[in-house]
Amino acid sequence: MLNIIKLAVGCPSLEVLRERMAHPRINGHGAVPTRTMPRRADEVLDGGSLYRVMDGMILCRQPIIGLESCQRSDGSTGTLIVVSDEIIPVQPRPMRPFQGWRYLDPKDAPPDLGNGLTQDGIADLPPQLRRELAELALI
Repeated sequence: MLNIIKLAVGCPSLEVLRERMAHPRINGHGAVPTRTMPRRADEVLDGGSLYRVMDGMILCRQPIIGLESCQRSDGSTGTLIVVSDEIIPVQPRPMRPFQGWRYLDPKDAPPDLGNGLTQDGIADLPPQLRRELAELALI
């Protein structure tokens, strides 16, 4: 299993991400456009997730369902990362900007926050407070 991490440029919150995932749709699932097809596609499709960076913080992940080739508006070939509609919040972690996407090894991925039932109570905090604590390296 291998994950992918990608910036959600101009997306300040999980709510805005949910709205964005309405289009494009592939077979009833959200799709994230990118330029290149992962060379390690078999590993990504073996239970990997797409981790999203918003405003300098890794905030969530979506399980990857598939990878589809597509035609971009400029006529070049691109890739759609087909993801589950389920947006899973993760423990916020600062991340510097980068272009495109990167592989993210499972051992380096932030843990899920779950359904608000964590032992430390982090998931029960408001999203903005979680973000601020993570920026201060307190969580």
